[in-house]
Amino acid sequence: MAVSLQKGSGNRPMSEINVTPFVDVMLVLLIIFMVTAPLLTVGVEVDLPETTANPIAGQDEPLAISINAAGEIFLQDTQVGMGDLVSTLERISDRNYEARIFVRADQTVDYGTVMQAMGRMNRAGYTRIALVTEPILEE
Repeated sequence: MAVSLQKGSGNRPMSEINVTPFVDVMLVLLIIFMVTAPLLTVGVEVDLPETTANPIAGQDEPLAISINAAGEIFLQDTQVGMGDLVSTLERISDRNYEARIFVRADQTVDYGTVMQAMGRMNRAGYTRIALVTEPILEE
């Protein structure tokens, strides 16, 4: 807090809050978050199909199931087999069947593989499953 004495004010101290350091810190934090936010996505490389669907809003952090071009299934960054998908998902989600699950599948993956994975999760009780796509960039 800065204090200045001015003439004509009866020598009363005048207090002013210096917000410059606060603004500097906030700008640095903004830059840090802008740089790190794209790195927080799931690390499995998939070529997502494009669509014009609206984004899904939600407050909780979704679990990500990725299926790459070779048909390998990943839960977050860990590779799992089709038979272990549900048991691993139950361990990670603590059997929270209301957890949001985003399925990211490469556009070259067989439709049956994607549906088989989604069917197993649905049969286990997970009902909040969504497919992830890339938005179409209009020219």
